[in-house]
Amino acid sequence: MSLTDTDAEALPVPTPPDCPSPPPWDSEETLNLRWPGEPGLLHAELPAQCSPREADLLDEVHTWGPTPTPVGTFELIPVRLGRDLPLVHGWMNDPAIAAFWELAGPRDRTERHLRAQLDGDGRSVPCLGLLDGTALSYWEIYRADLDPLAHHYPARPHDTGIHLLIGGAAHRGRGLGSALLTAVAAQVLERRRACTRVVAEPDLRNTPSVTAFLRAGFRCSAEVDLPGKRAALMIRDRDRGLVR
Repeated sequence: MSLTDTDAEALPVPTPPDCPSPPPWDSEETLNLRWPGEPGLLHAELPAQCSPREADLLDEVHTWGPTPTPVGTFELIPVRLGRDLPLVHGWMNDPAIAAFWELAGPRDRTERHLRAQLDGDGRSVPCLGLLDGTALSYWEIYRADLDPLAHHYPARPHDTGIHLLIGGAAHRGRGLGSALLTAVAAQVLERRRACTRVVAEPDLRNTPSVTAFLRAGFRCSAEVDLPGKRAALMIRDRDRGLVR
């Protein structure tokens, strides 16, 4: 899957503080997870005799339901290709989004990106974000410890990752990014009791996105080199309060 994130806010914002680089990793973050050869599942994560789908690696995102936020009632609903492909494809071809997601082009390119997750083993769930019933955002909720990202930082079991874009220029620059990130991080930590951290890796060039994560209670743990970008490794700890 793509290791990209994108625009959470569009208006100029203060430059966020630099991340540690190169990373002197915090000792409490390091669990030295080991991959079984090529990138794939950490086999110990799955209950015995269960396939990845049966194990439900993300604790039934489709059941999380609505949650109140300062900007309205928010809900994540898993993507359905027949219903949602035209909308997501249109967002991916917005220049402000394409600059970071790099999925602009024909509809089948977006379809392949979505289908890879929908037909996969369940470690990443593509979702629409509904605000007061209107689809305004696209999300990927994924198991960061089972993702290629885990090669680039000391992952813990059940670390949960977030990718986000706000669709439609009219909805950017209104503070939606930080409000929705706060709500989704809280849902992840409430619904996934084994998860102690929510992580993200926005492009360092995307200052509004990094700032939105900071305002949602994430900290910038390090700068990491990922395929196609230098990223800010953002971490929201279960016991961390909001950063204002």
